[in-house]
Amino acid sequence: TRPGASSLRFQMSANATNPNADESWLATFDEHVRQFPEDAIAVATIKALTERIQTSKANTLMELEIQLKSATELLTEQKGNDNRSIQLQAACELFMRHVTTRHALDGSFEECRDTLIKRGKAFAQQSAAARDTIGLTGSDFIQDGFTVLLHGYSNVVMKVLEHAIKGKTKRFHVILTEGMPAETGIRTAKRLDQLGIRAEIVSDAAVAFVMPKVNMVLLGAQGVLESGGVLNYVGSLQAAILAREFGKPVYVAAESYKFARQFPLQPEELGIKELQLSNIRVPVADSGVEGLEALKPMLDLTPSKYITLLFTDIGVLTPAAVSDELIKLYY
Repeated sequence: TRPGASSLRFQMSANATNPNADESWLATFDEHVRQFPEDAIAVATIKALTERIQTSKANTLMELEIQLKSATELLTEQKGNDNRSIQLQAACELFMRHVTTRHALDGSFEECRDTLIKRGKAFAQQSAAARDTIGLTGSDFIQDGFTVLLHGYSNVVMKVLEHAIKGKTKRFHVILTEGMPAETGIRTAKRLDQLGIRAEIVSDAAVAFVMPKVNMVLLGAQGVLESGGVLNYVGSLQAAILAREFGKPVYVAAESYKFARQFPLQPEELGIKELQLSNIRVPVADSGVEGLEALKPMLDLTPSKYITLLFTDIGVLTPAAVSDELIKLYY
C-alpha cells in the first residue's frame, strides 16, 4: 500500500458533515426512469450512485463512502415508495458491496475514485444484460405445444417468452390472469401481441378451472427473499398453491439484484413499504351497505415450498440455493 494511503482514506473533511449537499445525481435516476420506464429500477439506481461518485467533492475514500451510504438512504426514502422498493434497496446494498469494496483499491484518491466509477459503469452494464441472460435460459423450459400460465406483468418473463418464440420453432399458448387489482392481464396481453404470441385472459378466480390444461406456471418477482420465497403481485401464491395441487411446475424469473437479505416467517415481518401499500381498503360504491370496504392488496409472499426453480442471471436455482447465492453476492 502506498505510504500515507491509510491516513488519506480515513481523514475526514468538512464535506462529510453534509453528504447530500449536492443532490443533482438524483436527476440521473429520475431521467433514466422517465426515458426507460421498462428498465429495471436497479439500473437507474446503479447509474445514479455512479453519478454520485463522479460529482462528489470528497477528498478521501472514507468521506466518499459516507456520502454514498447517505445517498442510498436518500434513494430508498424518496424513491422507494411503490412496489419496487425492495428492488431498490437490494440494488443499493449490492452497489455498496461490489463497487465500493476496497479490494484492489490503491494509489491516489483520484485513481481510487476512477476505479470506483469504472466498477459502477460495469455493474450497470451487467445489470442491464441480466434479462437477456434469463430469457435465454428460461426459454429452454418452454417446449413445443406447451400451455403457459402467467400471473402479473413482468419484463423478465416477457424476455423469456420473446426468446422462446424466436426462430418460430416452438408453438405454445399463454393463459393470462386478469391480475386484479393492478389489471396486469391487459398490459401483458398487449406486449404478447407485439411479440406475436397468442394468449387468452381468464378471471383470477378461474385459475383452478384452467390449471389441468396448463404445463407450467411462470411468474416474475418484485423481490426474492433469503428463504427462496418470492414477493410478487397478489394472486401469485394462489396460483402456486393450485399448481402444486395439480402437479404443475412453478418457475420464477428474477434478476439477482432482486435478491434481498431478509428471512421472514410471515409476510408481515418484512416491514417494508410494499406491505403497507398492500393494506389498501376501497369504499364499495352502490353496494347498498353503509361503510362497506373492499380490501385490495397489491402483493403477496409465495413460500419456497411452492416454487420449483428460479431462472436468474446467475443460473437456474432451486429455492434452497438462494441463501447460498446471497452469501456469494454479499460476502
